[in-house]
Amino acid sequence: MAETLGKNIGRYFMESERLSKQKLVESIKKDFPSWSDNTINMYLSKLKKEGVINTPSRGIYEMDRSIPFQPNISNNLKKLFNKVKHEFPYIAFCIWDTLWLNDFMRHQPFKHYVVIEVEKDASESVFAFLRESNKNVFFNPGEEIFDRYIHNQDKVLIVKNMVSESPLMEKDKINIPALEKLLVDMLIDTTLFSAQQNEREFIIRSVMQKYTLNQLKMRRYAARRNREEEIEILINISLAK
Repeated sequence: MAETLGKNIGRYFMESERLSKQKLVESIKKDFPSWSDNTINMYLSKLKKEGVINTPSRGIYEMDRSIPFQPNISNNLKKLFNKVKHEFPYIAFCIWDTLWLNDFMRHQPFKHYVVIEVEKDASESVFAFLRESNKNVFFNPGEEIFDRYIHNQDKVLIVKNMVSESPLMEKDKINIPALEKLLVDMLIDTTLFSAQQNEREFIIRSVMQKYTLNQLKMRRYAARRNREEEIEILINISLAK
């Protein structure tokens, strides 16, 4: 239950960076009417201990802006990463799940995909290697491939060329894309991120409510992908709302 509240807590602070306890409890009860005041207090206390929220003054709550992006890395992702790492120990690559963006969306997509991004010179070799043991593996799929095959399949694995100098991070010894990279890629790869296109402003606003974005890092990567102006406009729109 506390985890459920943790995934929703950022929405309550979209209108204001700080909320009185009364206002926050009222908002929570709209989503969870069966929860008692004691239950809510217990969950708020847990989120405070975890560093998700804090109390700058008595009776006032705010989001902790220093929370790092820490997506859940499933056992499946860990196994895939380690499998590729064992076979190709010297290449640069990362792995992620489109499911990670669901926490920032109003409407939840029906499907999600596991994506492995690999340095260009090795990407086809990794694709061929994974095809030996996985049926639904696709390499740099375009819109037609998505429409014909991917949308109708479950447990799809996508291998893509990774842009050089992509901002990455490490969690549990697994290389994953930084959140700044995912947000910029969302503007560009409209086929892979088709489910997110109608919620781009909401997603970025939701992310900024919950996490501290390195906007310099995001702008640099956006510039490498010729989307610097577009990401700047989107950030400004999100901040203004």
